[in-house]
Amino acid sequence: MSISADQLINEASLAKREGRFGQARNALLKAVSLLRQEDTSAALARALRSLGEAERKLHDTSSAQVHYEESVAIYRRSGDALALAHTVRHLGDILHEAGDAASAKPCYNEALALYRAHPEASPLDVANAIRSMAVLKADVGSTEEARQLWEEARSLYAMLNIAEGVRESSARLARLGP
Repeated sequence: MSISADQLINEASLAKREGRFGQARNALLKAVSLLRQEDTSAALARALRSLGEAERKLHDTSSAQVHYEESVAIYRRSGDALALAHTVRHLGDILHEAGDAASAKPCYNEALALYRAHPEASPLDVANAIRSMAVLKADVGSTEEARQLWEEARSLYAMLNIAEGVRESSARLARLGP
């Protein structure tokens, strides 16, 4: 009996929820291999993004980056703007965490532009993308831009009743000073 890519992806999702990221990665590697053979682009992009997430949790950022980049390329061709925005934002997070703010910035700009232009974009996704850009701006010393972004993020988090987001935004604003 052979296992399908969908079964492997479901197995990986359960493993990720349970914190078994190594098992999730193994299942996703098998799923990606099967999906490459089937040439199902949308499913492959989702599996690659999920694989990147698992590798990120395992602190294998170089592998995570490779898989996110491939997923981004597939989403660019597919025209799925929200999936592209989500994936490119996480690629930006990986690049920023790796100390490459210059490469992360265009990812965040693209994600924000895609989210802001899409009528079905989740306000939480917009807030999280703004948060990522605000962190980057503060890290590179663009204090006024960071302040404006944190204020916008805080407003969105408050509207969504996301207390943790409001607290973080307020704390970050306080650190930036008047």
